[in-house]
Amino acid sequence: MATAGGATIAAYFAEISDPRVERTRLHELVDILVIAICAVICGADSWVEREAYGCAKEKWLRQFLALPHGIPSHDTFGRVLARLKPEKLQQCFLGWMQAVSEVTQGEVVAIDGKMLRRSFDRATGKGAIHMVSAWASANRLVLGQQKVEEKSNEITAIPALLRLLEIKGCIVTIDAMGCQKAIARTIVEQEADYVLTLKANHGLLYEEVQRFFAWAQQRQFAEVPHEYYPTLDGKHGRVEERRYWLVSELSGFKEIQDWVGLQSFGMVERQRTVAGKTTVEVHHYLTSLAGSGQQFGEAVRTHWSVENGLHWVLDGAFQEDQSRLR
Repeated sequence: MATAGGATIAAYFAEISDPRVERTRLHELVDILVIAICAVICGADSWVEREAYGCAKEKWLRQFLALPHGIPSHDTFGRVLARLKPEKLQQCFLGWMQAVSEVTQGEVVAIDGKMLRRSFDRATGKGAIHMVSAWASANRLVLGQQKVEEKSNEITAIPALLRLLEIKGCIVTIDAMGCQKAIARTIVEQEADYVLTLKANHGLLYEEVQRFFAWAQQRQFAEVPHEYYPTLDGKHGRVEERRYWLVSELSGFKEIQDWVGLQSFGMVERQRTVAGKTTVEVHHYLTSLAGSGQQFGEAVRTHWSVENGLHWVLDGAFQEDQSRLR
């Protein structure tokens, strides 16, 4: 099973230390990992299904795995994988992802969090697991994930995740929770751009930006240097019009100090008509992009592919919210 770079999947996970006592090892650790990964890709949800997958594909698996004692049992899968260090497994996974995908210049990397609804444990007082993922929009791949520690939030998990990734030349998009000066600095230090949703969590800056765009709209942006990009979509009785404005002249704003790399303020006005009823939503953004309203607009629109491309698949195909694994 060679990757695009010519190395096998097994090669990327070979450096993981085996937690078992040597005399008890009937199966190679790499064999267990590769079968488990392939089984999950094919939709296996339980240890029993991983074993069943291995038995069904044993002839094919023997082309690149040793399998000295055949396919491991479901108990072996569960016992061994539960004892591995998640951090080391993640590092190997990231190396594999980087080998099979190439993050392109200007690609949108959407950072978003998701709660695993049924991963809580009332008996021990453990809350549900909260994961933050980095989604490569063009490649449609998860580049990495970071667990949010209990009694913490995404603000601390996002920088840790970003430091694991190679995002040079990309556009990182994050919702309002990640609109933080430290996160903007981390992105710029890794030679990437950012588009951050600005909401009332930054009171003074949000009010300043909101008042400015309201004033500019009243003047129809007359004598206000800006970039404008409109889009119109319609299907199944729904008409959706989006209007994007990007303003890169920031000299008159007071609350922009310490925002590393900040080049522009953006605004999106979304007008949606369904069954004759029209609703309007307005959102504001901080971004290190400058000069291209279309690039800004496409980055904002692409960010939401993480919902359909990742979160929906995790719940719809992999039933992640139903999993009781912790």
